[in-house]
Amino acid sequence: MATAEWTKLTLEGRSADVPLLSAVLSMLDEGLLIEDLSDLTADSPYGEVLSEELASADRETARVSVFLPADRSLAEATAFVRERLREGGLTATLTVDGIREEDWAENWKRYYHPIPFGRLTVVPAWEEYTPREGELILRMDPGTAFGTATHETTHMMIELLDEEIRGGEHVLDVGCGSGILALAARLLGAESAAAYDLDPEAVRVAKKNIADAGLSGVVAEVSDLLSAVPHREGGYDLMAANIVSDILLRLAPAAPPYLKRGGLLAVSGILSARADEVREGIAAAGFTFLREKREGDWVAMLFGRA
Repeated sequence: MATAEWTKLTLEGRSADVPLLSAVLSMLDEGLLIEDLSDLTADSPYGEVLSEELASADRETARVSVFLPADRSLAEATAFVRERLREGGLTATLTVDGIREEDWAENWKRYYHPIPFGRLTVVPAWEEYTPREGELILRMDPGTAFGTATHETTHMMIELLDEEIRGGEHVLDVGCGSGILALAARLLGAESAAAYDLDPEAVRVAKKNIADAGLSGVVAEVSDLLSAVPHREGGYDLMAANIVSDILLRLAPAAPPYLKRGGLLAVSGILSARADEVREGIAAAGFTFLREKREGDWVAMLFGRA
């Protein structure tokens, strides 16, 4: 029997943040390794067997690790974690197998291959690929931004775009990461796509991907959700947001004025355990639930603006 290969991804931060760091990594996989000595003292049940080295260890710092199959995209996983840390206001050091990011940043590319989505296929920018007749090709280099199409949340969002875009739509992508959803929407026939992200590095990557794609009608700028997004006369036809549940619930009440009547809101990044909460919260903001997709532990949903 072949031996499975795993990659260890670790967050090191304050012991007090262990529950939050654990929550972030559990979005990747449920099997966590937690190294936290904050509760170990000489008076603890294990105090008598603590070695001198352990007894003098740092009680303020802890590490939380998750083990991912080697065929998972490290770029996607680490970008996903960085975004969730930023959204949660958490400070932590991220390492992969104890190796500095610059040493492994190129290695993940061997696991990133063309991924078909109905009319559209996402292809790594560095890989040669001959399209079939009529096949739409989106070449992507995500850099350190979230969005290679290998993560379940992105899978489902591209599928929703493929199903809903008929041609001529104006699309708004909130929390755009690499810009993959805005570019996909434009290739699928949207007349325009505007992409926004709080992270300037994500916007830089998105702008590069837009330039490399040679597509007009696609822009990327910095914004904390909708705070710096100008209203479009007549409203957008579709708003896409692939972020986490808490941020989706914060986004929803501000979203209706940006959408035309009958416009669509496509959301993803929702863990199954919170699906009901998010569905009800977005409905309470003035949207009608239309349908959902599920893949693994993740849920994507489509809503309509009444």
